[in-house]
Amino acid sequence: MSELDKLLTGSDLAVPEVLYQLPHHQQQEVISWVRNLVSHNTEGLDDLYNAISMIVKYIPHFMVIPLMVEHIRPRIAAGVCIKMGVEQATGYANDLPLEYFSEVSKYLDATTMAQILEKMKKHNVEKFITYELKHHLTRILDIAEHLDQHILEIVAKLVTLPRHETDPAKNHHRTVIDKIRAMQ
Repeated sequence: MSELDKLLTGSDLAVPEVLYQLPHHQQQEVISWVRNLVSHNTEGLDDLYNAISMIVKYIPHFMVIPLMVEHIRPRIAAGVCIKMGVEQATGYANDLPLEYFSEVSKYLDATTMAQILEKMKKHNVEKFITYELKHHLTRILDIAEHLDQHILEIVAKLVTLPRHETDPAKNHHRTVIDKIRAMQ
């Protein structure tokens, strides 16, 4: 993955092809400028996420969950989730509607998602994995690379992998796919 692609990880935006045509030093200047722009435009958001995570500790879940789903966009909820930590985030993850939690999960790194799934209630994990397998197979494979044996066995039980890959050497999920196949 190029530095330009890494810069936009977690974003649905594609890197404009023209940037790939720039010499390396000009690409680095663009990357630096984008990082500075994002930093400037998101200044204070970490403090906001931290404040929200502290505030919701004192509000009952039955009140927070509907407010979150109705008024907080998934990207913001993910930022708050990161600040509150895995333990507290898991409590909310167990209670969130599946589609909303799936949207939030897009903005969390695969390692954090794996940690949350490992602490969630089993039936919620199974529902999430089933949903993700239908809608975001590559994302669940990214997460699966970080799962413990127990949760990976749930993935293996629920997933149907294609028998033949076109070029398995090019698949960056090859290791986790091999683990899953060995469990099936």
